[in-house]
Amino acid sequence: MTDPIVDPTQIVTAEILVPCDDIRIEMPYFQKALGFRLDKIFPADDPAVAILSGHGVRLRLDRDADAAPVALRFACTDPSLLAQGQTDFKTPSGNTVIAFQHNPPVFQPETQHAFAVRRLADEAPWVIGRAGMLYRDLVPDRLGGSIIASHIRIPDGGPVPDMVHYHTIGFQLIYCYRGWVRLVYEDQGPEFILNAGDCVIQPPEIRHRVLEASDNVEVVEIGVPADHETTIEHDMQLPNDTVNPDRVFSGQKFVRHQLKDASWHPWRIAGFDHRDTGICDGTQGVASVQVARFNGQIPKPTQHDSDILFTFVLEGEMTLTGQGDPPRKLAPGDAFVVPPHFTTTYSECSPDLELLEVSLPGRFETVEV
Repeated sequence: MTDPIVDPTQIVTAEILVPCDDIRIEMPYFQKALGFRLDKIFPADDPAVAILSGHGVRLRLDRDADAAPVALRFACTDPSLLAQGQTDFKTPSGNTVIAFQHNPPVFQPETQHAFAVRRLADEAPWVIGRAGMLYRDLVPDRLGGSIIASHIRIPDGGPVPDMVHYHTIGFQLIYCYRGWVRLVYEDQGPEFILNAGDCVIQPPEIRHRVLEASDNVEVVEIGVPADHETTIEHDMQLPNDTVNPDRVFSGQKFVRHQLKDASWHPWRIAGFDHRDTGICDGTQGVASVQVARFNGQIPKPTQHDSDILFTFVLEGEMTLTGQGDPPRKLAPGDAFVVPPHFTTTYSECSPDLELLEVSLPGRFETVEV
């Protein structure tokens, strides 16, 4: 049997079928204990069906329903107050009620530190992700869930099938590596193009949308923590009428850094200059994002005390040596993370070497060893 062809324009409303043993007991429970409103009830002389609505859903309590009990989840300001401390309980007819926290704070797992290297030449799989984009994981174990780093590619340019959405997250970076992408953000004015070498941070819950991309565009996206929610915003159109570039979203400002405006200064590791993106100030020290380029001097072994230090090779080649590990030759598209108080040496750097470095927190110390 083939699946039926469905025309959703014919649907007027939808409801959840809730079986009940005795509607005279189940219905008042949903009304008084759970705050639903009665919309319909029939037949009048011996009610068998009651239609109730509330909290964004419509329920059909049906005495004769041939269906298993259902589980209803309620997002609460304080789940412990819904039912005197119970957050998982039954209605009189055995349907389950689950209470959970509405808009819980972002949980940041403790970092499981490791020295890890991910090489493009090792042919890690590209997988199809949101809006048809191809994703390559740059930190396979995600340091215990503390970070996700993705190399994202869109082979065919043109409009991107994206929707206005936001992320419940602690920190998020979009760095344009190759090509260009057209973006638009809440309260930040008209859409704009992010060119190769440019980057933005997406503060927690800022609404945004990817509109268009060039052929073979590539971006590096960093998210902290690794597991976070993406919510579609159905009721907002972007660009919106309000323009407020200084708006603060959960302690962070939107930051757009353009390569054409960059200035270069000595970096934390001798042998390199860097351009700062302003992201450390924009996030009030949550993270920093810098691009470093080799200046010809010989780097020395170093250690740092950052919790998370992620590096992506943008251009050129280098050899990375970590304490106790054999040297590794790195090329464009390779990435690595270095744990705190771990000695590394950058050597055999090509003249065109450029590195993208992301650290959390944004301010930390580096020492030569």
